[in-house]
Amino acid sequence: MPPFDLSVYLKERTMRVDEYLAGIIDSVDDSSGTLKKAMEYSIFAGGKRLRPIFAIAASEAVSGTLDQVLPAACALELIHTYSLIHDDLPAMDDDDYRRGVPTNHKVYGEATAILAGDALLTKAFEVLTDTVRFTSPPTALLRVSSEIARAAGDSGMVGGQMIDMESEHQNIDLDMLTSLHRKKTGALITVSIRTGSILGGGDETQVERLSEYGDCVGLAFQISDDILDVVGDQEKLGKRTGMDEARGKQTYISLLGLEESRKHAETLIDRAIDALSTFDERAEALRAIGRYVIERQA
Repeated sequence: MPPFDLSVYLKERTMRVDEYLAGIIDSVDDSSGTLKKAMEYSIFAGGKRLRPIFAIAASEAVSGTLDQVLPAACALELIHTYSLIHDDLPAMDDDDYRRGVPTNHKVYGEATAILAGDALLTKAFEVLTDTVRFTSPPTALLRVSSEIARAAGDSGMVGGQMIDMESEHQNIDLDMLTSLHRKKTGALITVSIRTGSILGGGDETQVERLSEYGDCVGLAFQISDDILDVVGDQEKLGKRTGMDEARGKQTYISLLGLEESRKHAETLIDRAIDALSTFDERAEALRAIGRYVIERQA
């Protein structure tokens, strides 16, 4: 068997995700056209598509298929993109660039950007509850829809963002920082993996092992983001660096230092890959993505 090529895997899965996302955006009912353009602008402004690819890779790890999970995977990308639009707003992180292009509100104005984010979020749940799109039983769709809602809402991403905002210029310890990022960043990554494993037909033991992988990878991803904000190339990242310090945010770097943060991320990825020990070569994509999370430059 030839060695696993992550770059080919990511390219092929990203192409399928982008094709399906294009169909979703085409279905937007917008008489003026402005809302649809604003949604499309941010969805197709680049990005790694990691959350949908995590869902796809998790489905494949439990002997499922890409097609079984593709609609839900794309719904997760809609939610992720909505969160970026809102995070970039002046009332939040006030960023002018995202993925190397002007942020949504810089192009369409704050009001349209808010509505575009709202529309992407609600479109995600329209997709998730459209049983015609899925081969999985309705009970599985209900389960993943509920889990995704919790991960995106007050128990997860939104709740984490609130804590993040309130923690600016405050001294928080490592436990609180970890809890914050389990919500803000990790929850959507973990639920992406759970979604793939559930819709792919995994048993409960497999789902829980993959959840452990997701928890570790989600935290490692955030540590990598913190590191890149300090030492990353702004052009490669497509956004300003040094913003965590400028906003008075506590990060893994400010609490642990650069080298200890790198070691902590490596330890988390080792734990993530160990969680996959009972899976065969069908989980090789997850193993490779885990390593990529801490080796990436953007």
